[in-house]
Amino acid sequence: MAAQDGSEVVGMEAEVTQKVPEVLCEAAGQEDVAGTDQASFADGESTSAQSATVSNGEESEEGKEMVEVKIIWNKNKYDLKIPLDGTGAKLKEKIHTLTGLPPAMQKVMYKGLLPEDKTLREIKVTNGAKIMVVGSTINDVLAVNTPKEVIQQEVKAEENKKEPLCRQKQHRKVLDKGKPEDVMPSVKGAKERLPTVPLSGMYNKSGGKVRLTFKLEQDQLWIGTKERTEKIPMGSIKNVVTEPIEGHEDYHMMAFQLGPTEASQYWVYWVPAQFVDAIKDTVLGKWQYF
Repeated sequence: MAAQDGSEVVGMEAEVTQKVPEVLCEAAGQEDVAGTDQASFADGESTSAQSATVSNGEESEEGKEMVEVKIIWNKNKYDLKIPLDGTGAKLKEKIHTLTGLPPAMQKVMYKGLLPEDKTLREIKVTNGAKIMVVGSTINDVLAVNTPKEVIQQEVKAEENKKEPLCRQKQHRKVLDKGKPEDVMPSVKGAKERLPTVPLSGMYNKSGGKVRLTFKLEQDQLWIGTKERTEKIPMGSIKNVVTEPIEGHEDYHMMAFQLGPTEASQYWVYWVPAQFVDAIKDTVLGKWQYF
């Protein structure tokens, strides 16, 4: 009997064994495909995310109709390719990239002054068109608007800063006159409150006698000379500069800056050293000695 000798059974088992791998392979193939699809989907998401991260927000020009033009500025020529549907404002940005000329300082000419709000297509810009640009960079403007005399003054001012104020020519002509006979006594290294009487016996830049009166109740500094008295609101004084006088360190030279620049400084010479801090604090509104 076939059942007894086992030959038929063995044959059946062999047939089953041959079919099982085919089924398993098919299932495995489906899993591989699914896995590949999932991986591809995941990779797609990753790529998309990376693209979004790298993008700098600039509008892509891919697929747009382009026009080639020639930009002429300051005797220089630049070839530029730009979307035909780009506006005049966009063109100015491109010109800025090429020349360094800020859009606000550009005058772009093509059949007249180029409008910023219209497209190149609307104003009928064609391939090979020549577009004229007029304008100066900020550095060029500054160079033109800065007179040679001003530059020389600035250089001289820098040189003057390297030496003490009392050695500079403009101050020496006053200091060389010597200490005024009626100058108020000084105390080196001391700090005193302002006296109740005007500070007198000092010189101004022209070598004339000057006195300082501090009207605290009116918040004014009175600068008096033989000719007139200037009443200056203390709030209008921008700065106070002081320096000891070489060889007479118990006296200072002092400048009140009455305007926005150093050119507005009013110089006073032979100020007693003990009142220097009180003057500065009073004029600049610190009041620490009162």
